[in-house]
Amino acid sequence: MGKERIMLKPNLLAESPDFTTKPEVIRTLAQLMKNSGKEVFIGEGSATASGSNVKENVVYRTKNREILDNMQQLVFDKLGYTELAKSKGIPLINLHSGEMVDVEVPNGFVFDKITLHRSLTDIDLLCSVPMMKTHQLATVTLGMKNLIGLYPGTIYYSVRSWLHDHAAKAESPGVAFEIIDMVRANKLGLVIVDGSIAMEGNGPRMGSLVKMDLIIAGTNPLATDMVTANIMGFNTNEIPTFTWAHKIGMKPTVLDEIEIRGEKLDNVRRKFIRPNVLPWNSISKFWGVQEI
Repeated sequence: MGKERIMLKPNLLAESPDFTTKPEVIRTLAQLMKNSGKEVFIGEGSATASGSNVKENVVYRTKNREILDNMQQLVFDKLGYTELAKSKGIPLINLHSGEMVDVEVPNGFVFDKITLHRSLTDIDLLCSVPMMKTHQLATVTLGMKNLIGLYPGTIYYSVRSWLHDHAAKAESPGVAFEIIDMVRANKLGLVIVDGSIAMEGNGPRMGSLVKMDLIIAGTNPLATDMVTANIMGFNTNEIPTFTWAHKIGMKPTVLDEIEIRGEKLDNVRRKFIRPNVLPWNSISKFWGVQEI
């Protein structure tokens, strides 16, 4: 009760269907929620798009609203989300620009307050819908990491190299600090992991696709991510975001504290090829450095 306005936040990193949340998953979730009388929104702030902030294989950072708006529309169009939203009568929100509000983050690792699109404060529930992937900075990118896409580009740039530069000054391990700050600034209360097709190796873009045929869902974002990472063959202590979430008191701390329904983990676990994990400072000098 009381969760009447819900935003679905897919992971639409860029315009390729190979490493983004499948629109069929969002379509099904949206319909289920609408059937229950909920008001549904879809929101995203993508990282890149060819011809927008990627030119001749060079990735740029930008705060330019026109570039960001064109980029986001291209991503929505290419991935089928524009058609999906229109067919279902669901507002499709570009989180990069528009009316913004400041949200306090008490004792934040990087920020004491974060500027967000107003729609994120007007909803009752945020539902993160990531694709199951490995990640060369964060080790895995799941429900909590997906919230990096809520940092509006008109404030924090997109790509978010400036954000990671800023967090690195606070010694953020595996981009954990900027993830946790954003989780705490939002109403994240449901994670649905799209594990239909997953990615192993050097995700979030350059890895290999793996057919998993799974959907992992939970109302505790940390628990859902921990279970998913375990299915991918990772130990909880391998993921910096989990380690630091535990240090600030987020629960659960171990898998035994999680009630798991449906398939047994042993029946669906697959040891994913590990990403070549890089510290942000090792790529910060050449990726997303120049501004347009």
